[in-house]
Amino acid sequence: MTVELIHPWTGEVDYRYDYVGESDVERTLAAAAAAAPAWASRPLDERGALLRAVAARLRARRDDIAAVMSADMGKLRREALAEIEKSASACEYYADHAIDYLRDGAIATEAQRSYVTYEPLGCVFAVMPWNFPIWQVFRFLAPGLMAGNVAVLKHATNVPRCADAIADVLRDAGVPEGVFGVLHIDNRMAERVIADRRVKAVTLTGSERAGSAVASAAGRHLKKCVMELGGSDPFVVLDDADLDVAIPAAVASRFGNAGQTCIAAKRFIVTPGIADEFARRFVEAASKLSVGDPMDDATTLAPMARADLRDEVHAQVRRSIEAGATLLLGGTPGQGASHYPATILDHVVPGMPAYSEELFGPAASILRAKDEDDAVRIANDTDFGLGASVWTTDKARGEAVARRLQAGATFVNAIVRSDVRLPFGGTKTSGFGRELAEHGIHEFMNIKTVYVA
Repeated sequence: MTVELIHPWTGEVDYRYDYVGESDVERTLAAAAAAAPAWASRPLDERGALLRAVAARLRARRDDIAAVMSADMGKLRREALAEIEKSASACEYYADHAIDYLRDGAIATEAQRSYVTYEPLGCVFAVMPWNFPIWQVFRFLAPGLMAGNVAVLKHATNVPRCADAIADVLRDAGVPEGVFGVLHIDNRMAERVIADRRVKAVTLTGSERAGSAVASAAGRHLKKCVMELGGSDPFVVLDDADLDVAIPAAVASRFGNAGQTCIAAKRFIVTPGIADEFARRFVEAASKLSVGDPMDDATTLAPMARADLRDEVHAQVRRSIEAGATLLLGGTPGQGASHYPATILDHVVPGMPAYSEELFGPAASILRAKDEDDAVRIANDTDFGLGASVWTTDKARGEAVARRLQAGATFVNAIVRSDVRLPFGGTKTSGFGRELAEHGIHEFMNIKTVYVA
């Protein structure tokens, strides 16, 4: 099957490629299986040296890779460069810290010696999304390779050149053949890969629907899996918040990456004393975003990745307005093949898509709470549980509220973000398992007990 990619800004066919067949899948899995034992036995310092070489190659090719990211999914050039640097830094972080994370851990028992040791599982199959096409791969790949695992990647259909760029970087850095492979395949073939006995674990970042399908397939074959799924993160603004800090953060969190971020603030929950001023200043700030070619550094709001995604967000916005939401800004598809303007809805209440569904694009929902307790109730009134933030000048109050929010990560007076030093993942329908930090490197390892009487 031939896939045509439409450039998110020009609307023209920008690239064509074909899915690979069974023979290519077999070749890739066989190479991974062959490479796994040698890679697992390779000393940590050697694996670390290769990860540092990967980081250097990422930085050396950053301009070319950024252009590919922009063409494949509309990423702003400066956001692409930042994503590449973050990926390079993750490689260096695990090269530096894996020796501590993988050290045997002694446990006091009646035995002469008892401890846990960490062993790689083997081949990890990764199903990755298009919205952060470099970072979300390295988020699993850097710890996975340092753990001694090998990996096979099925990237999203609309970012094939990003997947190939990652493979080129690893090859040029000297990573042995078979340690990392790329498969341009459809979902049906992905199920066949999950079922293959040479695949030992599965990781996915994506939608709830994709997560359910992949986790079900992994479960049928008793494969360990990590699921990082959608989010509808609350941005709780208390009456004593400093809006000079909160408003720029709100704009950056909601409209960065054209709003196509699982941990973007999506529901802005405001308490009465500050609600009107927040809404006014939020609209004022968001209206200054500049639409244009994502490769132009003057552009501050990128096009969405695909026209169908734009249309889906627009339908959610229109249905919310029909149900009674107030449109404060945007709401009409704009210029460019898949552009959607910065959109803000106010007076969002239960029964509206903007209240209960994830808006995966540049559309924000303002929800008005009666007081702090009501704000917490509204924040938790969702099936999602990825991230949450609280804004207040009283840090102790903010921390107390943060501990009441149902999420995998809660931030006080800061935008929710992934950080290689901190575990990342969700609860409820936002998924399970953790990436990054020490927790992430242990996810795809056999935590093995050794007991010497």
